[in-house]
Amino acid sequence: MSMSASTSDWRSFRLDQSSAEAGLQRLGQAKARLDVRLALSQDAARLETLTWELPGLYVDASKQRWDGEVVDALLQLADEAGVPQAIADQFGGAAINHTEGRAVMHMALRGQAADGYNVAGQAVMPGVLEVRGRMLDFVDKVHEAHAAGRVTDVVNIGIGGSDLGPAMACKALRRFHKGPRTHFVSNVDGAHIEAVLAGLDPTTTYVVVVSKTFTTQETMANAGIAKAWLEAGGAKLSEQLVAVSTNLEATQAFGVVPAQTFGFENWVGGRYSMWGPVGLCIAVAVGRANFELFLEGARDMDVHFKNTPLKDNVPVMLALLGHWNQNVLGWRSHAVIPYAEDLSRLPAYLQQADMESNGKSVGRTGERISWNSGAVVWGEPGTNSQHAFFQLLHQGTEIHPVDFVAFKAPTSGHAEMHELLLSNAIAQSEALLTGKTPAAEEPHRSFEGNRPSTFMLFDALNPRALGQLIAMHEHRIFVQGVLWGIASFDQWGVELGKALANALIPEIRGVVAESQHDASTSKLVSLVRR
Repeated sequence: MSMSASTSDWRSFRLDQSSAEAGLQRLGQAKARLDVRLALSQDAARLETLTWELPGLYVDASKQRWDGEVVDALLQLADEAGVPQAIADQFGGAAINHTEGRAVMHMALRGQAADGYNVAGQAVMPGVLEVRGRMLDFVDKVHEAHAAGRVTDVVNIGIGGSDLGPAMACKALRRFHKGPRTHFVSNVDGAHIEAVLAGLDPTTTYVVVVSKTFTTQETMANAGIAKAWLEAGGAKLSEQLVAVSTNLEATQAFGVVPAQTFGFENWVGGRYSMWGPVGLCIAVAVGRANFELFLEGARDMDVHFKNTPLKDNVPVMLALLGHWNQNVLGWRSHAVIPYAEDLSRLPAYLQQADMESNGKSVGRTGERISWNSGAVVWGEPGTNSQHAFFQLLHQGTEIHPVDFVAFKAPTSGHAEMHELLLSNAIAQSEALLTGKTPAAEEPHRSFEGNRPSTFMLFDALNPRALGQLIAMHEHRIFVQGVLWGIASFDQWGVELGKALANALIPEIRGVVAESQHDASTSKLVSLVRR
């Protein structure tokens, strides 16, 4: 790796014992008052220091409330936290998901044979490429059937990582669709699947059930309804049912033939899984060649992340910026505003990727942490968001850093409208920075300005750029987990509610007597009990 070796063991690093972090906190007391407007006008090197360029991507963090001195201090923290070694360990196949005893190797799903990824001393790329080839061969057959009029629609049934990423990507790549229409069902609310299946023809619809264990409650409830719908409509289940799962016994019992079952390894976490079989519907939507470009864009970011010195490493620098904003300046919220309607699901996707990964309060050493971890991620596409919550961003009492995501090339056939869109995106970042001082008698028109934002400008919204964007955030999230000393690749916080829901089902159905609950829960159960 082209990074300086750290002397720290990242697995035992604690932020509250870090001399670099103590220095950052002292620095933050002075930099909290930094006027970025003056800095941009007086520091000729600011743009060079706080912007980064990659093929097809320009990242401008010069409007954030930091400077070269802060960057140097943050890089010292990254070294002390062992970030270079953590990156090496991840790419080397070490079991860095220590709470589950697993490697974290989703990068292999977009890898090439020459990458030579290994887990526990075993080469993984041969298996990855075999499954990828089989999946893309299946996609080709679906496209042939679509061209012949035998397949019109594909319904993806999953939840969490089996839904958010693929659904976001399919919508983002709308202009590249060339296969059947794709639909997504996730919620256990029956209204969701009812609305999706309405108007579809069961004889020309494929159903893809995505569940690693094939036991996920919401997914299997929806899968049962979809299967019954197919059967009632005279569908050929052996052709039209598809599964993404490692539980072959359960998929076969459900009626999915082995040739239409695609698995993945336990070193792939759900929210990082769209690059493999979980992304089957993405490949169905855009076709083999475009799906491969999607993987290539992500792999390009992997290579950049693995080999680039920290100060020029975009995911690392964004991670350090996030730490500065959250733990030094105290800004706990992070707005993501894509100026592209096709990318409208990006904020929801990043909510899971970020908040499920880093929404932790216990450190790797098993002790409760005393610093901030995962931020609250939220957002909507521009320009709609300007007419919804930008009032708060400009004049609210709290500061919320913003990521603007925009594209040089039009995302539609209406070039003049795209110019309006870009004008609004750039204007909003400028307005947050510069503010406005009105006449003394008009205090309500005052914009204090100096509010932080980052601008991510891509050449175009295409499969390669989307892969690049998503992988960039995956790596950013990982680095922040290293800095904060938390386990970014488990999600135990999801499990308790699921277990309690399973216990409540027979009570609500009146099959068993009500168990002991708190007074509030008991009242709610009594109100809905059969």
